[in-house]
Amino acid sequence: MTKVVFFRSGGNYYGFEETGHAGYGENGDDVLCAALSAMTMLIVNTCEISYASDVDYDVNEGATRIVVRSKAALPEFESDPEKQYAVSGLFQGYFYQLNDLLEDYSDYLDVEVTDRDWE
Repeated sequence: MTKVVFFRSGGNYYGFEETGHAGYGENGDDVLCAALSAMTMLIVNTCEISYASDVDYDVNEGATRIVVRSKAALPEFESDPEKQYAVSGLFQGYFYQLNDLLEDYSDYLDVEVTDRDWE
């Protein structure tokens, strides 16, 4: 099972942590894992390229753990409210997309949100 925990502060989504393998299909042929990987990289690339915002991300394949965070989603780090809204919106959109996937993949995917300040 893949567990995704989203980070939120003051109502703004600013990142997430994914752990575990979905186990929906064979290694290298798991469409759920492929979808999660593609969506994760879409967020990283959009933040970095389209919004010119730094993204902290760490991929540990051995531990099956991915952490993605962007300070640009939080008002204490980003002075441009439009950029802040856009970056936070990417993370929030991913949260809702994964919640939609739970309808068909609840045995392979768990999604949570936790309220916590940037550490």
